[in-house]
Amino acid sequence: MRVVGLRLEPGQNVPEHRNAIPVALIVTEGRLHFDDGSRSGDVAAGEMLLINPGERHTYRAAVDTSAYLVFAGLPGVRSRTWTLRRKG
Repeated sequence: MRVVGLRLEPGQNVPEHRNAIPVALIVTEGRLHFDDGSRSGDVAAGEMLLINPGERHTYRAAVDTSAYLVFAGLPGVRSRTWTLRRKG
C-alpha cells in the first residue's frame, strides 16, 4: 500500500490518466470534481471515491483542495473490481 498527498489550488487539474492498481481518493479539505468519461460528480471533504484499475479518469479543483490517494495493490498482479463491504 502507498499513500500520496495531493494539494490543488483553484483551477488546477490532474490530466486524464489511469492506474494499474485500485485507488481510494479521500478528500480532506475542499472539493474535487471527478470525471471518468461516463460519469462525473463532486467529492467533498470527508468523502471517498474508489477508482478501479484501468479506469480512465481526471479530476479538478474549483477551491483549495487537499486529498490522500491510497494505492492498494501491486502493478502487474491480476486485479479484480473491488468495493468496500461489511463482513457479516
